[in-house]
Amino acid sequence: MTIAEEPPCYDLVADCRLRAATDLFAHTWDPVVLAALRAGPRRRRTLRVSIGGISDKVLTETLHRLLGNGLVERRAYAEAPPRVEYALTTLGESLMDGPMLALGNWVLEHGEALLEAQEAAAGNPAAASDA
Repeated sequence: MTIAEEPPCYDLVADCRLRAATDLFAHTWDPVVLAALRAGPRRRRTLRVSIGGISDKVLTETLHRLLGNGLVERRAYAEAPPRVEYALTTLGESLMDGPMLALGNWVLEHGEALLEAQEAAAGNPAAASDA
């Protein structure tokens, strides 16, 4: 079924699949963590270092959210000392290879124009309120 064939979400808009999907981009760090895991499984510390700028607390919250959405899996190894790795699930890989790839391509093509528009709006609040 394609999006054109999907019945609209008029009865329960809050339960709409589109809302559930767009929520994946609503949290600032979710796409960043997913992108960092695209290279393969990573330990938490390595993941945090590779991202940069993310606090320990926010990384924990983000990983829990991504685990809860079925996009990331946690693998614990019975070793001494214990080792835990995080990796994309098949669902997470499909998100990265589909919408995230399309968004990345869009940003490469239009990112500069987007930043210029944001800077112009920040410098001229009246222009932003006219929109």
